[in-house]
Amino acid sequence: MKSGLSRPRTRLLFVTDLAYEAKGRRYCDEDIFLTSRLREDFDVAVCHPLDAAGLLETGAFAAVVIRNSGPVLHYAAAYEDFRTRAARAGVPVYNQLTGKADMAGKQYLLDLSAAGYPVIPTIDRPQDASRLPEVAEYVAKPKAGADSIGLRFMERPELDGLGEREWAAGVLVQPRIHFRYEVSFYFIDDTFQYALYAPDPERRWKLERYEPTAADLAFAQRFIDWNAIEHGIQRVDACRTPEGELLLVELEDLNPYLSLDLLDADMREAFVTNLKASLRALTEAPGAPEASASAQ
Repeated sequence: MKSGLSRPRTRLLFVTDLAYEAKGRRYCDEDIFLTSRLREDFDVAVCHPLDAAGLLETGAFAAVVIRNSGPVLHYAAAYEDFRTRAARAGVPVYNQLTGKADMAGKQYLLDLSAAGYPVIPTIDRPQDASRLPEVAEYVAKPKAGADSIGLRFMERPELDGLGEREWAAGVLVQPRIHFRYEVSFYFIDDTFQYALYAPDPERRWKLERYEPTAADLAFAQRFIDWNAIEHGIQRVDACRTPEGELLLVELEDLNPYLSLDLLDADMREAFVTNLKASLRALTEAPGAPEASASAQ
């Protein structure tokens, strides 16, 4: 006999900082749009990053979706607490918390460079300075940095004069590349979605549609395969050198801004459709946890 009750919809905890102000980007607009579309298929609760750890332990949510939550360095202790509690509770997190790139700091730039990947040369020790090319300027950034926080430019004498305290604090140094343009490749899980580029190097977030070549896609896919995230949204940022080579700038695997407002209606709809499918696959997989009966 049918009860007449419909099956409860899957509940998602959507983590974002709607008040965070980012240069050249409207985080809040993007997440207001995304939550409005996800509500077509899911029950969605929105929370601030500082509230996520406590809420996930209520048992009310089948998964936690991390979106435009801002740089983790602003709430590092709370973020580590969230990771610990998510693992203990067995609640799936989207993006998957096993990411090896920006999710874990900037060490991956050193690891990839050492492994021969096409990455801007990167060092974190003064004795390796000879590995950097002789250029007019260098870029220093904290290993735990994000969103250009703590980034500064210096000439070679200043680089050579960096003290032990600065190196010990965790600093990365790269040559300042005078590139033709920056380009970003966006993926859901391990599948390419779209690409955007900034034709003016001085206007990073003035983006336009980019049609990648097969070689471009192979470049981006190589980093996605290396990171081995099964579920989540990733953005591969690269620069095109004057010689035509692509070099990795950043692999954002925690909460990449998506610039959805710059897509045409068909591309934006395709992205939303694929995101919903990815979240359904995550929450409906055999063995996936369900929201507790008490929470329902």
